Amino acid sequence: MSGASLIDLFSGARALPGVAGLLADTENVKIPADLLTPHPRQVEFLDSKAKRKIIRAGRRGGKTVGISIGAVRAFLAGHRVLYAAPTSEQVEAFWYQVKRSLARAIDSGQLRKNESEHLIELPGTERRIRAKTAWNADTLRGDYADRLILDEYQLMSETTWSEVGAPMLLDNNGDAVFIYTPPSLHARAKGAVSKASDPQHAAKLFRKAQADTSGRWGTFHFSSRENPHISAAALEEIAGDMTALSYRMEILAEDVDEAPGALWTRKMLEDARGWDGEDFDRIVVAVDPSGSATDDEAGIITAGRKGRDFVVLADDSIQGSPEVWARRAVRAYHYAEADAIVAEKNYGGEMVELTIRTIDPLVRVILVSATRGKQVRAEPVSAIFEHGRGHLAGSFPKLEDELCLWTPGSNYSPGRLDALTWSGTELMLGNVRAPGHLGIA
Repeated sequence: MSGASLIDLFSGARALPGVAGLLADTENVKIPADLLTPHPRQVEFLDSKAKRKIIRAGRRGGKTVGISIGAVRAFLAGHRVLYAAPTSEQVEAFWYQVKRSLARAIDSGQLRKNESEHLIELPGTERRIRAKTAWNADTLRGDYADRLILDEYQLMSETTWSEVGAPMLLDNNGDAVFIYTPPSLHARAKGAVSKASDPQHAAKLFRKAQADTSGRWGTFHFSSRENPHISAAALEEIAGDMTALSYRMEILAEDVDEAPGALWTRKMLEDARGWDGEDFDRIVVAVDPSGSATDDEAGIITAGRKGRDFVVLADDSIQGSPEVWARRAVRAYHYAEADAIVAEKNYGGEMVELTIRTIDPLVRVILVSATRGKQVRAEPVSAIFEHGRGHLAGSFPKLEDELCLWTPGSNYSPGRLDALTWSGTELMLGNVRAPGHLGIA
């Protein structure tokens, strides 16, 4: 980006010509700041007067740079700013822009910088900018602000805002900014860890904000292509390596909760929701193992059969070492009084059973092998739901997200979907392999 401008604010001064949205410095201190000139889509949210702003933008769309401009403006106008993001890499990107903008005031000693705490403050006042990592309510505690920025909000636990963020702003009627890029399954496969109970919680907040007519909420949406400072050629090259769905979500920043061609639909799952019975013919805990603590989550789904009905009872999927997921699966087995743990052996072979038996040698283990493609395995289980015999005994946002976003042919192998498929196959299909012999009327 180019177009840096010098801003000198004085007590009682108005916003300088050509620099939109700047307020007066109420501390009678002259503070130089070199701010990048925002691109047009950044200007929209920077100049908005909404108390709550939610920004949905594509990768490299300029979210972090834009919000750093807004943070410095708020600081110069007398505010106490707190920026939070899930990872240190995201915090460092914001911190770099803020330091660059205020470098001369820091170097001259007008502002104090604490590098280890990612904090810049005006000595003798409560005015400051602080950046910190935050995944959930606990990691956000211990601070306060009147301008709260939650970046990559889709990866944070919902409690970050509801339990700490919102109460933080009550006393001072503060402002909040939420920023996110819709997370595709491809992004998760590449290691984007989320603490959200509902992967769609940011999208739901965006839709709720869109419906607001009070003016308190402002919504802003732009794609990666609308950032004039990134290479169009590089973007085209990156897009060529992405699936159509990933492109829509990560580049065009579309909230997609159902992929064309997915074997499950949101309506199918909503129609399946609800089950009051408890007396099952059989119950199993199905496991799609992971090989190490850093791999994708191990899918752990508890399901039951009652006559011709298949019921999902629990989702205990977890990211962790083999010992961690095995212990979780055994606990689910005893809690549900299950008949067996059904585990895929392709990844680990007999070690999968050995790991489970290390936790409890008396558990009945049924090993299954993925000799056919995922689509062939999943279609018969999907058909059970399609014909009204599949049920959800509650809400399972992460499982439902995987079911509705995975499409046949995808390189990503979601663990929950795999575990659901194994449980359905064991309980409902037995040893029958041909879809035409499933007895689905």
